[in-house]
Amino acid sequence: MDAHALREMVRKRYAEAARGSAAGLAGGCCAPEPKGDDLLVVSGCCCGSGAGGEELGKVLGYSDDELAAAPAGANLGLGCGNPQAIANLKPGETVLDLGSGAGFDCFLAARQVGESGRVIGVDMTPEMLARARENARKGGFANVEFRLGEIEHLPVADESVDVIISNCVINLSPEKEQVFREAFRVLRPGGRIAVADMVSLAPLPPEVREDLALYAGCVAGVATVGELRAMLTEAGFVDIVIRPKDSEQLLEAWGAGESLKNQVFSATIEARKPTA
Repeated sequence: MDAHALREMVRKRYAEAARGSAAGLAGGCCAPEPKGDDLLVVSGCCCGSGAGGEELGKVLGYSDDELAAAPAGANLGLGCGNPQAIANLKPGETVLDLGSGAGFDCFLAARQVGESGRVIGVDMTPEMLARARENARKGGFANVEFRLGEIEHLPVADESVDVIISNCVINLSPEKEQVFREAFRVLRPGGRIAVADMVSLAPLPPEVREDLALYAGCVAGVATVGELRAMLTEAGFVDIVIRPKDSEQLLEAWGAGESLKNQVFSATIEARKPTA
């Protein structure tokens, strides 16, 4: 599939996830099936737990306080980590969330930047945007806004953002180099990215890369650590740190298969835009 077709396929799958959430389905996931311990095998979504994503949230590193802080329905369990843990957000900062979904990470960021700060969520799925805006209204988050757009073409002004966060979204882009160029454009000098995403330690076999369900499920579209480092460097970033972590429990929750456990990992990705 070309880049446009892949993007439309992902948009459709996550629209289904948003509608599932609105209908009260567990975690808002596509075609969930019980897999024991309240985790779910998911066909075509980056998610893996019931009860609105609470169980997976704990696997991903969110605290009980964080899981309880956002409005009900904001946590769809669609991530692969906790970008809040590495973002080191400060009061007054402007934060941009790439692929903000129903707004969970945006609402957590809003608590940290306070009333003097601002949080912008960008998502390409209108159904997700509607869910996020409703969640913001219910939660009274006046310092959070959500914009429709693609992360390869951000609806954000040049040098207007202090921190970019993202949770398991960049791997879904068929044009990752463009995502990082856009991130560099919108960051202020000295700004930083703090991302949780999936990576691989070596190129995936063709049968995995061509599996569309695994692509929408945040597996088949992953880049290697070396490729990500090269993309970030080419975009202009410095102080790049990529830390893969033990992801066996996460992959089990996704039903990704035994063969990927030593190849695909959740990772934290940090980098900085130079001050000059």
